[in-house]
Amino acid sequence: MSHTFAIQYDDIASAHQRIAQFVHATPVLTSSLADQQTGAHLYFKCENFQGSGAFKFRGACNALLQLTDSQKARGVVTFSSGNHAQAIAKAAHLFHIRAVIVMPNDAPAMKVAATKAYGGEVIFYDRYSENREAIGQRLADEQGLSLIPPYDHPHVMAGQGSSVKELIDEVGALDYLFVPLGGGGLLSGSAVAAKYLSPTCKVIGVEPEAGNDGQRSFQSGKIVHIETPKTIADGAQTQHLGQHTFPVIQTFVDDIVTVSDQQLVETMRFFASRMKIVVEPTGCLGAAYAMSGELNLKERKVGVLVSGGNIDLNKFSQLMLDA
Repeated sequence: MSHTFAIQYDDIASAHQRIAQFVHATPVLTSSLADQQTGAHLYFKCENFQGSGAFKFRGACNALLQLTDSQKARGVVTFSSGNHAQAIAKAAHLFHIRAVIVMPNDAPAMKVAATKAYGGEVIFYDRYSENREAIGQRLADEQGLSLIPPYDHPHVMAGQGSSVKELIDEVGALDYLFVPLGGGGLLSGSAVAAKYLSPTCKVIGVEPEAGNDGQRSFQSGKIVHIETPKTIADGAQTQHLGQHTFPVIQTFVDDIVTVSDQQLVETMRFFASRMKIVVEPTGCLGAAYAMSGELNLKERKVGVLVSGGNIDLNKFSQLMLDA
């Protein structure tokens, strides 16, 4: 692989080794009903069982473990709607590092509470009128903090790719891999890992319909910026792909598709009722498309990344009742 990309497979393998003692090797679950409905062999990589409740803990650990001693002493800052916020706060607590977290004022209450419980210093902003990246950079400049963005960072991307390394190490080569897409940290890392370990695997990124900036960027060949999308998939309410993630996605991803919020709710219900697991809306993106019937997956071996399970129980109950 070319050195022009932010990460290569070696970075993912190194990240996996570096973070192994801190992260969970999450379970891979199967469902006879899902296989029956699709005609495929589906393998769900359940990052909803990861530390802090989502795959983000992998990238957070990998990034923080590579800070210098002086950077660790000064602390870190990040911006996130929830899962990366929790991951950075938890990893920082683990490694005795100060963490300042910029979160939207409408972030899920459970994610805010968990971030604070891990010791994160939360600063709120309005996601529809303020620029979180600018706020994060200002705090970094003013306080000498290291900025660890939620997706557009090589160490974060490499850490996220370790989940697909684990998946393929466990179940073998795949025909397809479906991955939730927000800013592209998970998709870029996953694609590099998948193409190295299973070269013929088709990697598909899945976004919410309301926030298809990744799909539009993929089709046009340049990063498309959008307004903050209104979707229940709060982990995918990003406005654009990253400068590091986009070239990787362009090169190693085969397609980017979308699903509706209603499909996400139906998939949440499937996971809860049939597989007995709680998955947040964003975590259902890959599964929703894999099980939609849009693609003929008959007799195919299919990997599905279930990216997280952080959802307020009242919200979860409400969505299940409305489904």
